[in-house]
Amino acid sequence: MSELRKLFGTDGIRGVAGEYPLDTKTIFATGVALGRLLGAANKPLQLLLGADTRESSAWIAAVIAEGLQSGGATVANAGVITTPGVAYLTRKHGFAAGVVISASHNPWRDNGIKIFGSDGYKLPDEFELAIEAEIFRQLEITPPVGGPFLAPAADPRFVIEYEEYLWKLFPALDLTGLRLVVDCANGAASGIAPDLFSRLGARVDVTHAAPNGRNINAHCGALHPEIVAAETLKRGADLGITFDGDADRALFADANGKVVNGDGVLLLAARDLRSRGKLNQEKVVATTMSNMGLEAALRGDGVSMLRAPVGDKYVLEWMKEHRASLGGEQSGHILFPALSTTGDGLLTALVVLDIVRRSRKLLHELTADLKVFPQVIVNVKVREKRPLEEFVTITDTIRAAEEELKDNGRVVVRYSGTEPLARVMIEAESQSRMQFHAERIAGAIREELGAVLPV
Repeated sequence: MSELRKLFGTDGIRGVAGEYPLDTKTIFATGVALGRLLGAANKPLQLLLGADTRESSAWIAAVIAEGLQSGGATVANAGVITTPGVAYLTRKHGFAAGVVISASHNPWRDNGIKIFGSDGYKLPDEFELAIEAEIFRQLEITPPVGGPFLAPAADPRFVIEYEEYLWKLFPALDLTGLRLVVDCANGAASGIAPDLFSRLGARVDVTHAAPNGRNINAHCGALHPEIVAAETLKRGADLGITFDGDADRALFADANGKVVNGDGVLLLAARDLRSRGKLNQEKVVATTMSNMGLEAALRGDGVSMLRAPVGDKYVLEWMKEHRASLGGEQSGHILFPALSTTGDGLLTALVVLDIVRRSRKLLHELTADLKVFPQVIVNVKVREKRPLEEFVTITDTIRAAEEELKDNGRVVVRYSGTEPLARVMIEAESQSRMQFHAERIAGAIREELGAVLPV
């Protein structure tokens, strides 16, 4: 990801709703900028708009719709829908772009703007930089904007069409006799997931599917997979599924109440694709955060694992470069390019359920040999994201950890692409040394870059 970017992170523009860069003027300028840049190559220009269930999503959608229209575009509105739903519909209907108002897994006060190109893929870095430049230009020349702002009325046919697409992807999938616990994170999957899995014959126990604008991701969903795991065990269900706020990722729980994360999904999907001759190049693209245990298990099957930078758009770039047919992140973003242009939690769940049904095995049996190395992640809130290499104390502390752990562990230190955080991840066989080094590195970052907390 280019260090020159000021607005776009690894997944669009994100921040606290109502504050820069999600204040009214900047949102409006973003719409104008996108409309003008796309308008040069696409006539007539029409975009698709969708949003998650946050309290702020409706007014942000209205403001950006007005900005898009000022920039020369017309806007169709899918209403509340998953992020991958917008990607699919944008590509299918030939929209010039798809815009999603969502902050994914972030708390309800945050929000964001995600943009897909007409091909259904996330925008390349170069185009995001061009949008940024135009946004800043518009901010200089645009007078203060006032309301009221109004988004086009939502067309419910878009959500229905997206659900039909998912349902028809697996025409032979029959979930009769299977009991599922489905946690919708009070997010965009709430209006789709219960009906989808029920139509396939499953007995579905739905949790956290009553969004009120402020409960999205709140002690539920993919940020807290232990919740669905406990419910799956308590209810005697066969499998648990949990989504994040915009349902572009999914995590799972087996019948024993154990969480199965993206690494587990990559393992079972890789084995299934390989058994059917569909694992291109015998390769899987994961990220720097994926566990060494996944790498070892894949190696045992004759499959090599590549590590891309964190962010599903970067995983996809590596997949294209290496012609891989499977990639994803430990957090649950899984990419099946033969089926979708982006990570889709509902699609991932269908793939997992299809493998479970065809293999006639339970989820815990399919991932039983995944031996996970102990891993700790420490998040440090930072006041700015300066290159860590500028600080001798930080680099020396990281180097000391790497020297001691060598072949028996890994050290990954990076900034979050969506929040003002530095993430310290250490993986090692020794729990005590792992914790020691993680806290030392976090302490060094906190000393040099730590945010000043309110008194």
